[in-house]
Amino acid sequence: MGGLASALLPAVKGFGAVWIGSSGKVQKPQDRDAFASVEALGKGALATVDLPEAHYANYYEGYSNSALWPVLHSRLDLLKCDNEHYASYREINRYMARAVLRFAKPDSIFWVQDYHFLCMAEEMRKLRIREPIGFFLHTPWPERGTFMALPQHRELVTALLAYDLIGFQTADDVHNFTSYVEIELGIPCIDGVFQTKRGTCRVGAFPIGIDADEFADLARQASDHAQVHRLMQSLQGRKLLIGVDRVDYSKGLLNRFQTFDRMLTHHPRLKRRVSLLQIAVPSRSNIDSYCNLQDQLAHQVGLVNGRHGEVDWTPIRYLNKGYGQPILAGFYRAAAIGLVTPFHDGMNLVAKEYVAAQDPGDPGVLVLSEFAGAARELDAAVLVNPHDIDGMAEKLAGALAMPHAERSERWTSLMAAVRKSSIHAWFSDFLTTLERAAPQRAPSVLDDFSDKGIPAAY
Repeated sequence: MGGLASALLPAVKGFGAVWIGSSGKVQKPQDRDAFASVEALGKGALATVDLPEAHYANYYEGYSNSALWPVLHSRLDLLKCDNEHYASYREINRYMARAVLRFAKPDSIFWVQDYHFLCMAEEMRKLRIREPIGFFLHTPWPERGTFMALPQHRELVTALLAYDLIGFQTADDVHNFTSYVEIELGIPCIDGVFQTKRGTCRVGAFPIGIDADEFADLARQASDHAQVHRLMQSLQGRKLLIGVDRVDYSKGLLNRFQTFDRMLTHHPRLKRRVSLLQIAVPSRSNIDSYCNLQDQLAHQVGLVNGRHGEVDWTPIRYLNKGYGQPILAGFYRAAAIGLVTPFHDGMNLVAKEYVAAQDPGDPGVLVLSEFAGAARELDAAVLVNPHDIDGMAEKLAGALAMPHAERSERWTSLMAAVRKSSIHAWFSDFLTTLERAAPQRAPSVLDDFSDKGIPAAY
């Protein structure tokens, strides 16, 4: 289960929300209605929509993940953008707006998640939806000049301002977005609010979290799981380092493997005493940059294991499959080091999960990239620059040798931070702010969104 799903499902179950999203299936051209099928999920419900086949690939693999994703993660060298992909992106945003129309009631509140739907509020307003609409971006928001690399940057941000509230992971993201709007669109931000011809749009930082105590319970119970038991037995007393990521160029996996290689080279006493377990779940396999990265990672693992391995010791255990949270919690608890070293990340909940999973009597050490959003809260971690291979290698060796007293002190501080910014606080804080931020929209204001009238049903 992905990070966004892991974060949102507990909130849906506990708060009674309706989560509306893609089913992962596509509709044939003859199935023209944007219809959401609904099933109960705890106190809430899950509504899934089949997206139109004619636009899905251009929308998802094209504009969303070959244009927006690389720009949001400051990888302009991987940016691929064309007008056809953008047209499909806008069409899917219109399609989803029609799908949620049935849920528009006087007491409804809409909360749109992530970069796939930057333009959805604009389309919802065209459909005369007056209820509050909020948006949360799970990725970073880049500096102004980087976002301007997108040919459609002005259209996207103008559409984004149709939301009543835009939430980001960190204050840095808020600053980058605010700077863009003030300089490029000429709209001042006063006390976190933009005033546009369509009304007001508030921006703020709402760092996402986890249920720390629930995850800690999972970790305590996981010792009885067969796979966790097998992992512990296989270590034969060696210290375990763990990384859990999607295969993505933003995660810094090549540099992580090179760091481990450098550490073993500079500190040969650590050979046979440590093992790195890297769980790397393949994703977006139809995009060239991801396929190429998968090959590079496999090659790098082979080099490291060939250089340092022995007949009875494999330095890096590299697994291209996912595990459920109960098993992952057990893996985290078994690991002396949690490696979270992305080049850019909106938050990275793996860092928080690793902290929550630790044994309070013998906690491990979180090694965290200073470019992950989580570093703004988890400053008691061992913070590293993922571009500095030598520096990371030395800090990693130091973390492995860290005395118990320091490990305990750091973990106590980290666990307090994880508890403070829980998933429940994130959910409640955002919705409370949205309810206060959203004005009652008059029909004359809604007309500003309807330059072409209400779109026909798909």
